Amino acid sequence: MPLTSSAPDVSIVVPIFNEVGNLPALVERIGQAMNGQALTFELLAVDDGSTDGSREQLRKLAADYAWLRPVFLARNYGQSSALQAGFDRVRGRYVVTLDADLQNEPGDIPLLLERLETDPDVDMVSGWRKDRQDATLSRKVPSRIANQLISRATDVHLHDYGCALKAYRRHIIDRIRLYGELHRFIPSLAREAGARIVEVPVCHHARTHGVSKYGIDRTFRVVLDLILIVFFMRYRQRPLHAFGGLGLWLMTPGGLILSWLLVEKMLGHDIGGRPLLLAGVMLLLMGMQLVVAGLVGELLIRVYYEAGGAPQFHAEEYQSPNRTP
Repeated sequence: MPLTSSAPDVSIVVPIFNEVGNLPALVERIGQAMNGQALTFELLAVDDGSTDGSREQLRKLAADYAWLRPVFLARNYGQSSALQAGFDRVRGRYVVTLDADLQNEPGDIPLLLERLETDPDVDMVSGWRKDRQDATLSRKVPSRIANQLISRATDVHLHDYGCALKAYRRHIIDRIRLYGELHRFIPSLAREAGARIVEVPVCHHARTHGVSKYGIDRTFRVVLDLILIVFFMRYRQRPLHAFGGLGLWLMTPGGLILSWLLVEKMLGHDIGGRPLLLAGVMLLLMGMQLVVAGLVGELLIRVYYEAGGAPQFHAEEYQSPNRTP
């Protein structure tokens, strides 16, 4: 059902970068998928500094489709920023994301929304490209390894972290913020925000226009971002456990080495020129520095929460239907 003057039921967010050849078909197919639904919708097409005429194409399409809301970023900021720009502007109670390259199937959007509509215990539905059409062996193996590594590290077990086709309840989107390149870890961020996640198989198509935006350097960025997201999920509210724990691991052997050398010195042995002395001192000092860094982190996180930063936790009070006002 097209968008009315009131807030829509569904906000669809699509980040776009140099996809001028796909835009007319993308908008048309999203309209075809959603027009048969009882839910009203809007499409937030976020252009991330395209240089191929995508902006002009979006302006033309917006004149024909009242439910299309183009958003233009000043320059190319990256997919995470483009998604966040869309998330900041959504009005629907459900939020759907997909890529603009038409490898995701817009016709699967109602499938994801139906799961949210019929299952109140689900907050996020993640697509699973069970039969990928663009995955050669050189892409399948790294992708499978990455999915297993991320699942183990974050304890959010999905077959396909890379699928952009996802649907969320609005309150989950309101609780998360995307920085850097954290769009790959939205399920982990959503779980941290309290989301209950399910995965459903979706269709996948080979690219017909444009070129892929991913290169081999993506693998290294994923590893670095994974370290960040694991730290964020496990130690954001207790940085002393991260830094202090590592510090104690260094201080313990350093202290033992220095204690042993002290005994050696008391027995009359010369320890001044021994490399072990330098190793013990370095381990002890490095460990103490990490413990101090953890204490500083504890102070900063308390200042952050007490100054009105992100909420320390998310909670919902149960309202019994038999409760009298």
